[in-house]
Amino acid sequence: MHTTTTIAVVGASGRMGRAVIDAAMDPSFRCRSMLEVDAKTTDSQAVAAIDCVIDFSSSQGAIRAARLATDCGAALLSCTTGLDDEARGAVREASKKICVMVAPNTSLGVAVARRLCRDAARLLGSEYAVDLIEHHHDRKVDAPSGTALALAEAVAAGSGLPFAPSRIHSIRAGDTIGAHSVQFAGPFETIRIEHDAVSRQLFAVGALRLARWLHGHPAGLVTMDDWLDDRLGHQTGAPR
Repeated sequence: MHTTTTIAVVGASGRMGRAVIDAAMDPSFRCRSMLEVDAKTTDSQAVAAIDCVIDFSSSQGAIRAARLATDCGAALLSCTTGLDDEARGAVREASKKICVMVAPNTSLGVAVARRLCRDAARLLGSEYAVDLIEHHHDRKVDAPSGTALALAEAVAAGSGLPFAPSRIHSIRAGDTIGAHSVQFAGPFETIRIEHDAVSRQLFAVGALRLARWLHGHPAGLVTMDDWLDDRLGHQTGAPR
């Protein structure tokens, strides 16, 4: 992982884009510089010596972020949820030339929760019914959330069985930033794996950590699990 990083934030005028830019002002993240990319920024202005492009925008923004990262030879951290087929294709295509991570949730806690869900599903087996409840603010458009889908995929990977969409319960109300609960209900007991996000700063800090980690990786798709494995393989020290 590099000690300093130059990042470009696509979707800089949005809530998460601003949160990333604000967090990057903290000297501990050692960002050399930041480039804010929004609808008013031309592609010629955006192309620069960038190490990682972080995208918190829209499907069209994700396509632009993939093109920008490829043109700059930078890594791409795609965090936008609810991407359409064209955007997903653009991100996959970019991974043939640059390092790409698709992370609908950049929280370390959520990454750990995904791994716990996978292991729980593997150990508990089909005797336990699994339900996933996710709660976000009433302005969030996509449902289920990208995080909910990632948790469901982790359960499916552990159990070897598809996760029924009817077992995902989405709530859109109030100002909740993000709350997810995966419930395993079996004979005489219930196990819950829960995660609550209390500030958007959580995702901004996570995105900056991931950007530093992605910088310098070879072309291809990497996952949050790869990041976790790398953390496990190093002595405790500076945040990775």
